[in-house]
Amino acid sequence: MGLFTKRKRRPSRRAEAKALKHKAGLEAKLVARNDRKSRRAEARTQRKVAKAQIAAYQAEEKAADKLAAKAERDPFSPGQVKKYLGVARILIPVLAPLAYRAATYVRGQLDVRRAQQLGIGIDQLGDYAGHGGRLQARIANTEAALEKVSGEGKADDTRSFVGTTKERLESLSAAVRTADQMPAARRRAVHTAVSSELAGLEADVLARLGVR
Repeated sequence: MGLFTKRKRRPSRRAEAKALKHKAGLEAKLVARNDRKSRRAEARTQRKVAKAQIAAYQAEEKAADKLAAKAERDPFSPGQVKKYLGVARILIPVLAPLAYRAATYVRGQLDVRRAQQLGIGIDQLGDYAGHGGRLQARIANTEAALEKVSGEGKADDTRSFVGTTKERLESLSAAVRTADQMPAARRRAVHTAVSSELAGLEADVLARLGVR
């Protein structure tokens, strides 16, 4: 059979080899092209990831800046409190004596004003403390005026007026002292009644002294 088998001609073998070489070249180009596309896609992905990370870092930094700015504005933030404490440690030894003197002066002025309102000396202010202090001061002032009435006249009606008024003032003083132990509503009611009666006694004493 070998006698009848046709051999391939040399030009055909050369063409076949050329075709195979061309095919291999195309395949290599295709692989290279796919490889370049893959690398480009991978590079794009990496760039996107890098951008996302940068954006996240920038957002975190911006949020941290906002928190820091808010903390600076907040007067009671830990940082500000530390500053206050540091300043206080420096200023307290200097300001404490000044504050004490200022408080003492203000308290003295308030005591003077209260004593003037009650019509008593400032040294007597402690004797008229409590809820009924104002009424007790009025009673004391009326008793002092009553002593003047007693010294100005020896007539029977004057002595009777002085005696009766003194007893009434003592009763009113006892009522005020008792009211200090009562609930607020009852105490106010007693004080109102005492003030009303005391106003009448004050007017009578002033009339005896010639004051209208």
